[in-house]
Amino acid sequence: MRYLFLTLILLASCGRKNAPGGPPPGGTPEVSVVTLQPQRVVLTTELSGRVSASLTAEVRPQVGGIIQNRLFTEGSDVKAGDILYQIDPSSYQVVHDGARAALAKAEANLEPIRLKAVRYQELVKSEAVSEQDVDDVLAARKLAEADIESAKAALETARIQLAYTKITAPISGRIGRSSVTNGALATALQAAPLATIQQLDPVYVDVTQSSAEMLRLRKSLENGRATGHDAGSNVLLLLDDGTRYPLPGSLKFTEAFVDAGTGSVTLRTLFPNPQQLLLPGLFVRTVLEEAVLEQALLVPQRGVTRNPAGKAMVMVVGAGETVEPRVITVDRTVGDQWLVSDGLKAGDRVILEGLQKARPGTAVKAVPFGQKPATEPAPPPAPATGKK
Repeated sequence: MRYLFLTLILLASCGRKNAPGGPPPGGTPEVSVVTLQPQRVVLTTELSGRVSASLTAEVRPQVGGIIQNRLFTEGSDVKAGDILYQIDPSSYQVVHDGARAALAKAEANLEPIRLKAVRYQELVKSEAVSEQDVDDVLAARKLAEADIESAKAALETARIQLAYTKITAPISGRIGRSSVTNGALATALQAAPLATIQQLDPVYVDVTQSSAEMLRLRKSLENGRATGHDAGSNVLLLLDDGTRYPLPGSLKFTEAFVDAGTGSVTLRTLFPNPQQLLLPGLFVRTVLEEAVLEQALLVPQRGVTRNPAGKAMVMVVGAGETVEPRVITVDRTVGDQWLVSDGLKAGDRVILEGLQKARPGTAVKAVPFGQKPATEPAPPPAPATGKK
């Protein structure tokens, strides 16, 4: 019985020594690390916005009358100067003809007065007429000349009014539907447009950026961490279904004020649209290149955790190959990595795998991330496939 009891004790102690989950016998735990190196990073921001036409013109009549003809096809492309509508010109033609006749009458009245003035200027030298008669005829000549100028102005006004009966396209672009048909009454400078023309190549995309993001970027530019892009830098466009628009655009300008209701700033970008794929009102997303960091430090997101206070932190392999916790400041994500602005420096080794074994102050063996650890068990041999 005594020997049986000792045998049971020895078997139990051996079972505890070989139980799974215990520390590896006589070895330093291995962790996978990435060594931080400065790199050049282009900071981009994805902002949503909507497409708008680069030029928009509402067609309105400048004289009143009955619409005789609509001379365009709705939804077609028109050129500046094309006749869109014809207003009944009959009454304006009569006014124009009357103004032309009045001019001819004024010119006919001038000729005898002019000849009379010439004769009186010769006769006054021989005192055949008085100085008063000469003054009267000269004044009459000036009045006749003024009547001619007035008649010319009236004729020009009548000509313009008659020309306005042909309503032409003010810009080139695509015209929409017509709000009137033949026989409708149009009034001068009416509130409702007859049609709208939009220029669709190129088009604007107006996006908004929060004022906080704008201030953060300006601080990075001022302290030298980032280098700014000029206003003509390329802008990429993502359509509503997630596909990328094939042609790049450019940033034109940024508004000089912040919207008090939304706390955002509007940025205007310009995109070529030769195939007219981008239509006004379309929801899109733009990717803007804001600035360039020449010495940026990026840490993979898998190596960043949060402490109880909510601050970002990483575990690094420090002096003496021991684990050290570091509280870091992250600005934004760049792909699957965090952009670090404080807390780390070039050459630091950040632990990515083996964090469960990387307790602060623990001695570890650092291996490059992606390298197979030495303690990893070898895969089992493949089964034999030889024939019997």
